Formats: sequence, C-alpha cells, structure tokens
Amino acid sequence: MHAVEDGTRPHPSVAGSLGYLLLNFPVGLAGFVAVVTLAPVGLSTAIVWLGVPVLAVLILGTRAAARFERARAHALLGTYVASPYRPLPAIGWRARWRARLLDGATWRDLGYFVVLFPIGTAEFVVLVTCWSVGLGLTTLPTYVGYLPEGTDLGLVRITSAVQALPWAVAGVLVLALSVVLTRELGAVHARFARLALGPGPRARRLAETEPDLRSAVA
Repeated sequence: MHAVEDGTRPHPSVAGSLGYLLLNFPVGLAGFVAVVTLAPVGLSTAIVWLGVPVLAVLILGTRAAARFERARAHALLGTYVASPYRPLPAIGWRARWRARLLDGATWRDLGYFVVLFPIGTAEFVVLVTCWSVGLGLTTLPTYVGYLPEGTDLGLVRITSAVQALPWAVAGVLVLALSVVLTRELGAVHARFARLALGPGPRARRLAETEPDLRSAVA
C-alpha cells in the first residue's frame, strides 16, 4: 500500500520546475474550459436526463486528468502525490457512482483545475518575463551590433558590444535570480499539488494513527 505522502520537502530541479510550471498554463486553460463548460451544461440539462452523460464525462475525465497531474508532478517535480480516492464497490454501477460522488477527492479535483488556470497563467507570465529579460540582457553584446542604430535601455543608447557588457552582467544576475525563483515556485506548486490532489485531512489522520494501532495490537 502506498504511503499517504513521501514526507520529504519538495526539492525539484530547475529544468523540471521550468517545464512543469510553463505547462501549467495550457493544462490549466484546458481544464478550466472543460469544467466551466461541461458543468453548467450538465447541471442545466440534468433535469431531463440529457445532462447526466455530460456530468459523467466531466467526473471521469477530471479524475483521469488528476491522475495525469499526479504523474506529471512526480516526473517533473520529483514529488509523490498519493491517490486520494476511496475504493469503489466491486459490483453495482449505482454503488460505484455513489462512491465517486460522495468522495471529497472528486470535488477537490474539480476545484484544482478551476484554480490551476489563474495560478498557471501567473507562473507562466512571471517565468517567461524573468527568463526572457535575463537571456536578452546576457546575450546583448552578441547581437547589439545588428540592431538598427543600437538599442535603447532606459535613457541609455547602446551601440556597441563594449557598452552592452554591463547590461550582460546584469542579465547574468537576472538569470541567477530566475533559477532560484523557478525552483522555489516549483517547490511551492509541489506542496499545492499534494494538498489539492492528495489524500484529504481525514485520510492523513487515519494514516498517522494506523501505525499506532498496529503497534498496540502487536
């Protein structure tokens, strides 16, 4: 049986964090559009049963997407997020659907994909800005001569590679800060993924008391 969580502090790599955080924007956009489109359509037409298949697709699709998110967090952030779902009954489709609907993890999955869009958008904008500025300034001496009449940086006009050297140094500093920022954002999002997509407080409490119960029985 898997542990509820690995118990370690997330410490993802820079490359893994960068790839994960940049992908949050398209993944969050797709998840947000799916939830805010299918949920209203399904709820509004459920009274005539037309919306029931739509809601079923939404729930099954969200749970599958959440499994993908746990795998993505493990692959890119090195963070294990345990499956939070309660076991489904062995037989009876009504009982199985009832278990899914009463499982709080199902609704936390839906909430995750709603909030991932704004979070992923903010992460995307911050990282693209920082890395673009850092790379642009660092490599400025190599291409400033090809710009028409140099380039303006604030109130200073840069027309030669020598003049661009101080800005290249500043670009290296921005890149260094971007590396730190990327890893920290990756670690923060890893903790968020554990909280939103992992077992809830009740499951964690049960997991903590289970070793004590086993030792008492022994």
